[in-house]
Amino acid sequence: MSQRVALVTGGTGGIGTAICRELATAGYLVIAGYNSGGNHDKAKAWQDEQREAGYEIDVAYGDVSDAESAKQCVDGVVGKYGTVHCLVNNAGITRDSTFRKMTLEQWDQVMNANLRSVFNMTRLVINGMLEEKWGRVVNISSVNGQKGQFGQANYAAAKAGMHGFTKSLAQEVAAKGVTVNTVSPGYIMTSMVAAIGDDILEKIASTIPVGRLGKPEEIAYTVSFLASERAAFITGSNVAINGGQHMF
Repeated sequence: MSQRVALVTGGTGGIGTAICRELATAGYLVIAGYNSGGNHDKAKAWQDEQREAGYEIDVAYGDVSDAESAKQCVDGVVGKYGTVHCLVNNAGITRDSTFRKMTLEQWDQVMNANLRSVFNMTRLVINGMLEEKWGRVVNISSVNGQKGQFGQANYAAAKAGMHGFTKSLAQEVAAKGVTVNTVSPGYIMTSMVAAIGDDILEKIASTIPVGRLGKPEEIAYTVSFLASERAAFITGSNVAINGGQHMF
């Protein structure tokens, strides 16, 4: 069989990079989806960094919150590589505010980027997976989609919505060899998080039973497993990776 293809949205971010690398190590031909405000040079520089580290990962531009842009992204990938066998819906943003101060624009931006994007991208690849009778969809949610978070009514609602989407789609495609699962990270030490300062990080770590923030690689290992042959009996599930911060 020819090499399977994986598309990771938000692939050039901290968690996205770890996922791309792990899937490449697992044998996938990996494409990192990016938006970056249309900064193509930044994406190319990221690609060069991955190549220097020993990873051959292609990049594909697309605004996943926009249906037409998402279609252009997927069409480009399929035209170049063929069927997308694994889709990781990892792209997302935050626009935090207490609900009484939250604007409609803040609500719509987060819902579109974090939840509508899952619809936009998945609908473009699911038929190819069904035709080949093999596929993996992994949706990256958040611990705050499970427990809620002050100032994140929009983000928590979008991330919680992923769970309903996952469970419903999983039932529709299970008989055709396609699995759909969610991964819900807790606080993860990406370069963006590291920039907020040691004092705040220590306070966050004190709320986590294991006493530290997670590593991007720890999320990537789980995604890679769910994308493997060995995970064929796991579908409609949510894997919480939060160091014990939220147990249910």
